[in-house]
Amino acid sequence: MIQHLTPADYKTMPWANGKGVTVEMLKVEEHGQMLWRLSRASVVENGDFSIFPNIARNLTVITGQGFDLVGEGLHLAAKPLAPVGFAGDVPIRAEAVTAPSDDFNVMTAAHLHRPEVAVITGATQLPKGDTLALFALAPSQVNGATMGQYDLILTDQAAAISGHLIAVRLYR
Repeated sequence: MIQHLTPADYKTMPWANGKGVTVEMLKVEEHGQMLWRLSRASVVENGDFSIFPNIARNLTVITGQGFDLVGEGLHLAAKPLAPVGFAGDVPIRAEAVTAPSDDFNVMTAAHLHRPEVAVITGATQLPKGDTLALFALAPSQVNGATMGQYDLILTDQAAAISGHLIAVRLYR
């Protein structure tokens, strides 16, 4: 299975808390429950993140300087190209926002194995297994297919990649 999505395939929707918008690239549900969701969003000011009960979250700043994620007993640095994971049902705020930052988000049902999220620059081979989501931060190549910036390829095959991408291994 190989599926190539481009920004024309994505949909834009308001945040659950109404304070911004999300570009949803992929959402997979089973029995009416979300298994995975891949999206992009912009953080432009300090403020609360939406609460997502029973969801594990992972955020990677892809443009801008980043910000801090702060909650009770929690302080995470969301820095450029450094994936950071946190629980979706914990109240958390973006703080120390000094300029807009765009981020790539991975949400998975909490009962699933946590996804592996890595930023890859250059050429490498990723093994076959489960679902591999490859998000191009710049024009890139996957198994000889050209990806434009912000394209997404989903595959259950091995992937020979080159360029600048975020690789997400999603498990069921």
